[in-house]
Amino acid sequence: MEATLRIEALTYGTAAIAHADDGKAVFVEGAAPGDLVRVEIDEDKKRFAHGRSIEVLEAGEARVAPACPAAGTCGGCPWAHVSYEAQLEAKRANTVAQLVRVARFDRAAAEAVVAPCVPCKKPWGYRNKLEMSVGADAAGHLVLGMHADRSHELANVANCPLAHKPIQKAPKALQGALRFLQGSNDLGLFRVGVRHSDRTKSTEIALWTAPGPFPRATAAKMLKSALHATSIVRVIAEPGKARKIKGVEVLAGAGYWSERLGDFTYKVSAPSFFQVNTAQAQTLIDLVRDGLHVPSHGRVADLYCGVGTFTLPLADICDDVVGVESASSSVRDLRRNADENGVWIEVTGGDSARELPLLGTLDALVVDPPRAGLADGVPESIAAAKPGRVAYVSCDPATWARDVARMETVGYALERATPVDLFPQTYHNEVVSIFARL
Repeated sequence: MEATLRIEALTYGTAAIAHADDGKAVFVEGAAPGDLVRVEIDEDKKRFAHGRSIEVLEAGEARVAPACPAAGTCGGCPWAHVSYEAQLEAKRANTVAQLVRVARFDRAAAEAVVAPCVPCKKPWGYRNKLEMSVGADAAGHLVLGMHADRSHELANVANCPLAHKPIQKAPKALQGALRFLQGSNDLGLFRVGVRHSDRTKSTEIALWTAPGPFPRATAAKMLKSALHATSIVRVIAEPGKARKIKGVEVLAGAGYWSERLGDFTYKVSAPSFFQVNTAQAQTLIDLVRDGLHVPSHGRVADLYCGVGTFTLPLADICDDVVGVESASSSVRDLRRNADENGVWIEVTGGDSARELPLLGTLDALVVDPPRAGLADGVPESIAAAKPGRVAYVSCDPATWARDVARMETVGYALERATPVDLFPQTYHNEVVSIFARL
């Protein structure tokens, strides 16, 4: 079934939205605001439909030519056909919409509390990390690629303009080396990661493999010739979403990736999380630190703190800082980063929801939870710790808006929410929100 529709806006997702003549919402892949498009409907439900643009009859003002030839196939830049100004407007609008829809804010109140989306100075070439899945082509040859949205198919991409320039061609270079290395033997490879820092010039290749024999010396030699790297490691883990890590082997070089934010150098192990946009990570730090008004003698906790993105800058201005993190690799990195940067941090390895009630009274608190948001009971534990101000950094506007409502029920008012564009050419963004105790 086909329809001709005028696109109204971008949604929080890969699709834009239009409405059919009967008022039904239609989510359209590959469209930009203002477009008049011919749409092939592939899913027609009672309350909504989903389809894809098969012809642009009239281009809207927001449509641009994608800078990446693989846009629309690999899934890495679903908004590449949308002007950057329109992307920023949509990210702020989606943040406001979630406050209205989920947190039940009055629209005027939501508009007043949400700041403009902070733009990225480099809408292309901003990623310090590429992650590629491993598959095989029809001839059985190893393929590195990305999974397109709503698809299990692997898109073989030779070049990624979202990444820092020195690693943009890494997919093609590493695929050739790994094909030669693997030959007819299954090495158990299921994922390949590459990190690069424009600031420290550190580059790490991480091979994720299932447990088993592996040609370590040959792999190091082959990969060194394919891509100049300061570190090459093998992460031994079980494939799947859980990815339980059994160990990390250093094949060559330093055994870690390093990055610099402000006055601090972070050494990051391959399994540890670090923001993929270094410049905008600094924006997050500045917003958190400025919003908390932390006294130098105050006690501050940083939950879900990772390798110390916020913890180290806070410890630089405050005498009593505790970082809580459950991932063992990140805990080790945090301790090392604190020691080597000359700051004192009380490091607690454990689940943030369980550890928070044990921290006592706090003057300020930072929470940067995973996409699922705050676990049950955490808002109540925050209220019991009585921090005067809370900085909540979120990567998911929907779960964040749910938690805004929960925070208000325990006595914390949302003072300011600032969307920050860490992921140009995609619908994702971070939100830095500041809560004040009533």
